[in-house]
Parts: sequence; C-alpha cells; structure tokens
Amino acid sequence: MLADHFPFLGLRVRTPRLELRLPDEDQLAALAELAAGGIHEPDTMPFLTPFTDAPPDVVARSVVQHHYRMRGELTQDKWALPLTVLSGGIVVGQQSLEATEFAVTHEIGSGSWLGRDYQGTGIGTEMRAAVLHLAFAGMGAEVARSESFDDNPASARVSRKLGYADDGTARHAVLGRRRTGHRFVLTREAWERHQAVDVAIDGLEPCLPLLGADGSAAS
Repeated sequence: MLADHFPFLGLRVRTPRLELRLPDEDQLAALAELAAGGIHEPDTMPFLTPFTDAPPDVVARSVVQHHYRMRGELTQDKWALPLTVLSGGIVVGQQSLEATEFAVTHEIGSGSWLGRDYQGTGIGTEMRAAVLHLAFAGMGAEVARSESFDDNPASARVSRKLGYADDGTARHAVLGRRRTGHRFVLTREAWERHQAVDVAIDGLEPCLPLLGADGSAAS
C-alpha cells in the first residue's frame, strides 16, 4: 500500500463532527471546487499568500498543486500537512499544520480556510482544536503560533477562544499593499487549560519520526 511508504496517508484526526486527513483524489477535487466557489468577500484578502486573487479555475488548480507540492517537499526539517476537513463525509475546508526544525523548536504554526457555506458554524474552532491536539498531545509540541489580518476577525476569535495570547504585530506586503498581521501564541500550559473538544488520532505513530517528533514534550 502507498501508505506503507508515505504514512501520512493513513493519518486521521477526528472530533465529534469532523475528520481531518490528507485527501484522496476525489476529496482533493472537491476541495479545489470548494475554494473556487469562494472563501471570502472579493474586497478582502485574509491570506498572506493571496491564492484566491485569481479566476476560479486558477484557484482550483492552485489548491491541487499546493497539496502535491507539500507532499513532495515534506522533510523532517521543514514540513506542512494541509489536512482536508470533512463534516459528515462532506469536504468543508482545509486546516494546515506546519513546522521548521520541529525536533529543535517543538513549535508549530497553523492556517485554515472554510467554504462560505460552512463559516459561522463553529467548525473553524473545532478543526483548529483538532490540530492543536495533534500537535500538543500527539507530537509533543510546546508552542503554537497563529497570525491574522484585520479583515479576518473570525481567525482572531478562534485563537482567543482556544487560549492564545496576543504576541505583537508584523508587517507584510500582500498584492502590493502593506498589511499588518496580528500574531498570537499558545503555550502547552494554556492549551491544557482551554481544551474543550474531544479529539481522537489514528495512524500517527509511523509519521512521528518523519516530522522530527517523538510524541513527548522536550525536557
């Protein structure tokens, strides 16, 4: 089986409503079509990489290319897991987890998006909680970071709800404009105090050495 050589294909993270996984081909097609259908209002840009600033067919293709690129570039030193989010078997969005030199830093970052029809339903909080459990309980992370722009208040609300603290600002250039990103940081201790979602993980053990993780926090 392909998962014997790339065990991330067998990784599953489940909450009461959701399943997070690397998508199969049909799910990836559905994810691409979901993104092409719109994620945000056209006069806003909540992403540092403005992949949605393109015609629908280009957006869809970029989603597919991104997934294959992340799989091909995954190494222990630098990796990203763009997990597709399913609710009741329906593709509703993407929740990513990423790190650089995780074996040294024990720090992760995250990013996400939801199709418009699924926004404002609590799914965004639940899927972030799922990958935080994967990072802290499953991989032994010590710190999680997130960042959002002013026109993405939903992301900031999720961060604060899950226990992140404000961590300053950063300047970015997006589509030729200067944007201010609001940074958030979550420690293991704060995560433990704010756990509110039941999460189950399957298929993680063979993935750990490929992520520079051993499943326990560094001493």
